[in-house]
Amino acid sequence: MLDLQLGELTAAGPDGVDEALGLVAGFDGALAHGFARIGEEPAAALAALAGAMAGGPLGERAVEAVDKVIAGSIGDEHLAVLAGARAALTGAVHDALLARLDTALSRERAPWEAASATGAVPPGSAPAAGATSPDPASATGAAPSGSVPATGAEIPANLLAGCRAWLRELAIAGWRGVDHDVVAASDQAIEALLAVPALRGLAVLLDGLAAELRASCPVGTMDRLPARRWGDLWTRGVLLSRSGPWHGGAEPVSGRLLILGADVHEHATVVRVQVHGILEPAGGGPARLVRTGVAAAKVDTIVGPAVWRLMSGHPVLLGALAGHRALDLTDMPLLPGGDLVWHDDRAAAGEEADPFTTARVLLGAAQAAPVPPLDRHPVRIAEPVLVEGYKVDGGTLELGGSRIALDLDRLPTGTPLTPELVAASSACLGLVRWDGRWLLQPLAVQATVKKKPVTAHTGDWALGPTDPKVVKAEAKAGDAVAVLRERAGRLLRK
Repeated sequence: MLDLQLGELTAAGPDGVDEALGLVAGFDGALAHGFARIGEEPAAALAALAGAMAGGPLGERAVEAVDKVIAGSIGDEHLAVLAGARAALTGAVHDALLARLDTALSRERAPWEAASATGAVPPGSAPAAGATSPDPASATGAAPSGSVPATGAEIPANLLAGCRAWLRELAIAGWRGVDHDVVAASDQAIEALLAVPALRGLAVLLDGLAAELRASCPVGTMDRLPARRWGDLWTRGVLLSRSGPWHGGAEPVSGRLLILGADVHEHATVVRVQVHGILEPAGGGPARLVRTGVAAAKVDTIVGPAVWRLMSGHPVLLGALAGHRALDLTDMPLLPGGDLVWHDDRAAAGEEADPFTTARVLLGAAQAAPVPPLDRHPVRIAEPVLVEGYKVDGGTLELGGSRIALDLDRLPTGTPLTPELVAASSACLGLVRWDGRWLLQPLAVQATVKKKPVTAHTGDWALGPTDPKVVKAEAKAGDAVAVLRERAGRLLRK
């Protein structure tokens, strides 16, 4: 568990991370400038990126792509190679950091089997040290445009081509050259993607990027650009628009799911709850760390505890979160990366199961899932841990002479878990993340308040708040979800 090896986790290193991220920053600077007119400094940054791929399958292609871009001949295949090179670097950083974390936790992780997807390995899967980046056949290493490696279902090639056209326009203009007209050019492609269930992930990604750009227009007047973030979104969009979604084939699993905690992601237009847990397979076998998620669209007026009502279509999962119960799963689809594709009708509430007890008994020996190639990025590291016997000082957790910052900005507003409870706690179930440094995001704590033991989890209010003060405040404010649904129903009846 983390409480014995915090010093090993937060020690300096791993080697090469700063250098790799420096190359990524150079590429992001060139992307901000735009590829229409490459100056000396952006050209040097692109050449350095290509040089980092030397000796690997991307080496010659990266050099060729850089030469073409500098010459003003910018094709989709060249942008895909550059995106693949950037993804290989962030993937290598991810692998090095995750290896450090697994070592600190003494956590066993299953290896990624390329055959679980299609037998090809897309960019972003570069090993952490001493290895080369994978070869992106047809610029991605995936199946040809128009097919979906994960499912084999056919995808209209013109939809992906429309996405690539907009992403190419962004690269040529550069972030500094983006205006409302450039953003508006994405509308038709995104609307078409949303109509295809298999492409909604790509649609949401591009819609989010377009929304951020639209809110920032004219981007040229901004003092600081979120260049790393926009570079991440652009890169993932380019790779996914080559061959559609990539998550591998699902296998049906049955067994007992013991919940550790819920990570609530809330934005103006969407809320998503990602549940972390341990799966005990039916018929025996090692316990496995898994995740599952449910999401719902929303408007920015729905905040706080009200967001849980948007996910009322998943009563079994929400009931298990609120009641701290295990779930008995039957033939629930499990993707190779450890994500359960949630179906409420394939789960049944089981006995009570305290998450802290689950963590103390099972977390140390549970096998972690492999990370899919396109998900290998430092910001996607979120590993469940249990930490006990520490002290909190000014937003930092201290244990055995070592310290780790607490990521309190991620605490959702619709839960009883507050910064004050975290500060008073002595046991924490959380997610270890990396954002330039290691962080611990609390999902649940055990604390002492006014000499009484208090336990709070982010999912405690999944079926509605239990704090009388919050219930009274909600009653006074009214049910925004019910009002909006009623208005929507009236509009549909007209």
